[in-house]
Amino acid sequence: MEWAAMNGVHGSFSTTILTVGLAMTAIGRSAAADDGGPPVARKHTLLMVDDRDILYRAGTERVFVPARKHDASPVVSEEHVWEKAIGWTSVSRNPETGIYQLWYQAYAGRGHHPKTHDCVVCYAESPDGIQFSKPKLGLHSFNDIADTNIVLIGNGGYGDRYGNAVIVDPREPDPAKRYKMAYYDWSVRDGREFAGLHLAFSPDGVRWTKHPGLVYPTAYGARGMQPPRDGEETYFELPGKNDTVRKRWVLPNTMSDAADVMFDPVRKRFAIYGKLWIDGPDGSMGWKHAMGRVESADLLHWTKPRVVCFPDEFDLSVAEFHTSPVFWHSGRFYCLNQILDRRKDIGGIDIELMVSHDGLDWERPFRDGRFLARGEPGSFDSGSLFTNATPVVLGDEMRFYYGAYGSTAIGGGEAIEGPRQRSGVGLAILPRDRFAGLRSVPVSDQPTLKNPLQDTGQVTLKPLDFTGCTDIVINADAAGGEVRCELLTEDGYRVPGFEKENGAPLKKDAIRFRLSWKDRKIAELPPASYCLRIHLKKATLYAVTFR
Repeated sequence: MEWAAMNGVHGSFSTTILTVGLAMTAIGRSAAADDGGPPVARKHTLLMVDDRDILYRAGTERVFVPARKHDASPVVSEEHVWEKAIGWTSVSRNPETGIYQLWYQAYAGRGHHPKTHDCVVCYAESPDGIQFSKPKLGLHSFNDIADTNIVLIGNGGYGDRYGNAVIVDPREPDPAKRYKMAYYDWSVRDGREFAGLHLAFSPDGVRWTKHPGLVYPTAYGARGMQPPRDGEETYFELPGKNDTVRKRWVLPNTMSDAADVMFDPVRKRFAIYGKLWIDGPDGSMGWKHAMGRVESADLLHWTKPRVVCFPDEFDLSVAEFHTSPVFWHSGRFYCLNQILDRRKDIGGIDIELMVSHDGLDWERPFRDGRFLARGEPGSFDSGSLFTNATPVVLGDEMRFYYGAYGSTAIGGGEAIEGPRQRSGVGLAILPRDRFAGLRSVPVSDQPTLKNPLQDTGQVTLKPLDFTGCTDIVINADAAGGEVRCELLTEDGYRVPGFEKENGAPLKKDAIRFRLSWKDRKIAELPPASYCLRIHLKKATLYAVTFR
């Protein structure tokens, strides 16, 4: 496929596989990286989601583009007795067969089944990513039902098994571990039960083998307590209801119960982004969830957690980050951050798009909008949305699968498994690379202009080394207007023959429009660094690809 070839891979692909498969290359890095000279333009796609690759711009404004929910949503719905609530998801598309594999959490609630089956991982697949089937696998029964689509059950500990972040690793030398799943569960370490990260491995995404034991522990039940002094006991037992014992693991600065795993191609390490409790105004634990990160070379040995982003004074006081899955695309880290409103009656989870250049320092330029918003009252996704780190990138579109409840994610019980509850897996679509764009403003009337300008703007990119570059392709919407491009020298002079008047204009909406000039070709340029200037007339620019 032509577009995939531009980005240094072959054919359509799943982002899960892409992030691992391209980890050993430099293709994905930002073209604006400071490496001592103008970066090479070839094999880079620059997205207009921020100004990192822009020298300056005039007469333009940035516009945010939310994803559009597909009419087929939900593509997976509650159907079986173990599916009282469907939540977390992970998805991968096989680039060779085109088959979609979907893993989703199904909550059965408390019942006559074993505790190991309260919260399970289920499997579905699809030839087109829209019509999913739930194969009867015969791996795990549910009460008297022997043949189910359940692929993983819990350990049956103090609390529930939780989450199912799957990554497909084509670099893995052991075929039995090509599929890797990170999830939260309970197990015993050094004679004491802990909650925390667990792993499972599979050769095909269906037959899973749990890695023995706990990978790292997490806090549990520590809300409102002050952090223990160094060296103090961190485990407490308190009387609960009906002669039960309530247990607390008071461990400061640990990840929490959701783990979204991705491969960081910048550091060439696995990374988990997820909930990390931060302390409150009085220093007590369990105040709000922030965005935490840990990383590992082998999935087994992890760094200490670090806070990389947290709710601030510009968020609602009742808002926090539920969890924060991250994926890598075209030189940026993107997060589909779950913004949780904790108000029980009207609260829920919407999705905010965040951006980072290094995976550590995060920008929130679109907090006034929602990349995905809750649906209409009564819909399966009217309450809480659960994103993942595995969008599927196709030729002209990006697909985002998400789990959803029709209720809040807070409180459990009737809210999660009541008779009026609906849940499922939704699908949202974004045109390729159109997270945000730069459009010409309606009027520019600064005193420095001789005359006011209408619907006119320009974007000048930072200097790039055009060595080996043969074509430039833009992603822009010029329906009702036009886009013209020209080249400048690094010093700002127009390059003869590559002025905007000599270039073919774009006058339609196009994901891929190849720039051309009369009697001149990019490949014929003398070796040097150049600035590409894009002129917008009632138009919006989303991305530029150099090949």
